[in-house]
Amino acid sequence: MEFLPEETVRSLLTYEDLIPAVERALVDLSAGKIQQPVRGILWVPQHNGVFAQMPAVDGELMGVKLVTFYESNRTLPTHQATIQLFSATTGEPLVAMDGRLITEMRTAAVSAVATRCLARDDARALAILGSGVQARSHLEALRRVRSFQQIRVWSRSPENARRFADEFRLATMPSAEAAVRGADVVVSVTATHDPLVRGAWLADQALVCAVGAVGPHKRELDDAALAADIVVESREAAGKESGDLIGAGATVTAELGEVLAGAALPGRGRWTIFKSLGVAAEDLAAAKIVWYRWRKKWDG
Repeated sequence: MEFLPEETVRSLLTYEDLIPAVERALVDLSAGKIQQPVRGILWVPQHNGVFAQMPAVDGELMGVKLVTFYESNRTLPTHQATIQLFSATTGEPLVAMDGRLITEMRTAAVSAVATRCLARDDARALAILGSGVQARSHLEALRRVRSFQQIRVWSRSPENARRFADEFRLATMPSAEAAVRGADVVVSVTATHDPLVRGAWLADQALVCAVGAVGPHKRELDDAALAADIVVESREAAGKESGDLIGAGATVTAELGEVLAGAALPGRGRWTIFKSLGVAAEDLAAAKIVWYRWRKKWDG
């Protein structure tokens, strides 16, 4: 059985293929065509780490992502992962592959799907809160679904924000509030335990892609920001893993797959929140692309 390293995954996976693939996966997940439990979590408190298992079954393929999150890592990525694919027909192991890049890219691809589906067609101002791996991947993915005329960046590290902004010719902002006010799309991709995005800052009809806080005790949105239509990947996952929804007692309006399939949002708030947690169906969709392309390359 082969193991595909990150370099191979990078050569085979593109946003052009990944964005429609995760869109189809989310529709199928909401329709009950993909089976997946909420991720299993093992805590590694002595090293400030988390070890998670994320299985899913989709048609003739099934897979599991084994992913770690070590927030204190400095020389290694905070997220590291391996994905194993199996035949759902026979249970045969098929291939293993590095999952770090897949996690990075599928997260941004899902936000791109949400932006294409939920943001105004004339959205022109994008605010990115964060300057790390996910900030870069979200910039690349969201530019494929909207033509932003202004992109603002804020980070807790002004040096990192300047480096990121200079590389991509973006505008740095002195505060999170300055970045968010007037933005049509807000992407929160900085790790946080406490609310960072406040409803008082949000423009009417804005879309917030809230990606940075995953866990029942973590928040990135204050209660006022959650007075909105709230869209998630999975109601079950959101009810157990979103500290924003749990802490605010907020109610999910719809799953993204339901909206993609034609369900209308009721418009109960002035803006829309897409609370992203990451689900196994997305990882499986990405791994399928890599597996099929690799097999075609070597099998002719």
